[in-house]
Formats: sequence, C-alpha cells, structure tokens
Amino acid sequence: MEGNRNTKSRMLQASLELLLMLSFGLAVLLPVAVFGFVQLAATSASAAAVQAAGAANKLAYTAAVVASQGYRTQTYATIQVPEGVRGIYVGSLNNTVGREIVFVLSTNAGNSSVGVYTLVNVSGNLTSIESHSTYLINVSAQGSCPSNPNLPCVYISPVLST
Repeated sequence: MEGNRNTKSRMLQASLELLLMLSFGLAVLLPVAVFGFVQLAATSASAAAVQAAGAANKLAYTAAVVASQGYRTQTYATIQVPEGVRGIYVGSLNNTVGREIVFVLSTNAGNSSVGVYTLVNVSGNLTSIESHSTYLINVSAQGSCPSNPNLPCVYISPVLST
C-alpha cells in the first residue's frame, strides 16, 4: 500500500508541476498575443488611412487637371475606397463649394479624418459611397456649381451603375 501511495503522490506532483509550467507559459504568451492583435489592428487602420489619402489625392489631382482644361471638360477617375469609410466629403464637411476632399474613417480609437486640399473649387456628393470597393468617379468642370450657382467649380460625383 505504501508503494501505491508513493506512486499516486509522484503522479500528483508531476501533474501539479505540469499544470504550473503550462500556467506560467500561458501567462507569458497571453500578453504577447494581445500585443500582436493590437499591432495588427493599428496596421490595418494605417493601411486604410494611406489608401484613403491616395484616393483623395487622385481626386484632387484629377480636379486640377479638369479645371485647367476649362468649362465643360469631363473625365473619370477610378478610386479604391478602403474598409471602414464612414463618409466622403467634397468641398467642405457639408458638401458645399470648398477646397478639400475628406475621407472619414472608423478606427478602434473612433472616427479619423484624412483629407487633402485642392487647388480649385470643388463640390460634389460622394455620400452614397460607404463600402470597401472600387468606384468610378465623374469629375467635370462646371461654369456654375450645383451647390452654389455663383461660383465655378469642379463637380465630383460617383458614376451610378446600372
């Protein structure tokens, strides 16, 4: 019986040691895993911001080219809208005539804005664009802006698919 108790005691001790080693290993790995997930989320938010800035710059450049060619000039631009876009404002934050294009992105820290200033007056309505995809955008020089008939501008709007 004494040998049976020693064997049970050793098995219990080995199980307890294994449990303590696994708990220690888990305690060390858990913060590393959490840190990795936080870094991954920050990286994807940064990638979305870079992609939004690229799309805004492309629209601003296209608007400048169209404006330089004069009234009634029209072209199309293809932009890639990143994940997490909550709104795109052209001209100003209330979509009136202005000189900026702003992408509002949703991140872990809340909403973040990425914008560029344009060389020309711009106006438009890209509020229908909310999902991550590629969009064809109409960029046209207007003698009088739809949002303010007293000003010439470049009007930016999505091409509606049929």
